[in-house]
Amino acid sequence: MQFVAASKFRRAQDSTLAARPYSDLLDEIIGNLAAVMGSDEHPLLSRRPEGKRLIVLVTSDRGLAGALTSNVIRLAASEIVEAEGELEMITIGRKGRDAMRRARVPIIAHFSAFGDRPRFEDVLPLARLIADEYESGTYNQVDVIFSSFVSTLVQKPDRVQLLPVRPATGSRGILGSQFIFEPSPSKVLDQLLPRYLGTRLYQTALEGTASFFSAQMVAMKNATENADELIDDLTLSYNKARQATITRELIEIASGAQAR
Repeated sequence: MQFVAASKFRRAQDSTLAARPYSDLLDEIIGNLAAVMGSDEHPLLSRRPEGKRLIVLVTSDRGLAGALTSNVIRLAASEIVEAEGELEMITIGRKGRDAMRRARVPIIAHFSAFGDRPRFEDVLPLARLIADEYESGTYNQVDVIFSSFVSTLVQKPDRVQLLPVRPATGSRGILGSQFIFEPSPSKVLDQLLPRYLGTRLYQTALEGTASFFSAQMVAMKNATENADELIDDLTLSYNKARQATITRELIEIASGAQAR
């Protein structure tokens, strides 16, 4: 399992790192637009003082990955405890769904994990569901909780706010009048904002896949080393017991010979 995870991890890592520049630049563009445009320009930019909160929890369907899944679920649990007002969840992956069911957290939808090779098309139904629910006014905030891939040995549970779009803190002095929209702001945002939502969800799926295989590779390596140590200890104990048995039998034979 260590070797299988290692082969899949290399591919997942390459996909994750290759997709990051596009995702980061799209986040920057959307943040700059949100900083200079009003909430009435598009429903996904609107900010509501009241409403429920939606959390998208991204985990895996499988285990044997060390503390990876438990760390993500622990972060989700802390967000649930600290949340004010009503809260609902969308779960991706069996591990997160089972944990939220045990905690009796309302789950409005569940998706299976996106497999070893997530595709952009896989997240589109989830992106459409979130966009439709937010535009209808059901929720005032949508967050995604997932495992962020840092390195082979480090995977960090993270939370990212999807909606409403956070305005960029430093918009580099760009004013709203300096943006040129063709054909119109509404038509551009109708294409750009759903694309942003799908890209952000796709990036979290890639991050989760790379984190899972790296954690599984390390966990299986540690398990193999622990098993080797246990085998050595048991072999030593067996040899000691065997030697003690042979010694005792020799003593009994010698004592029987002397008795005659």
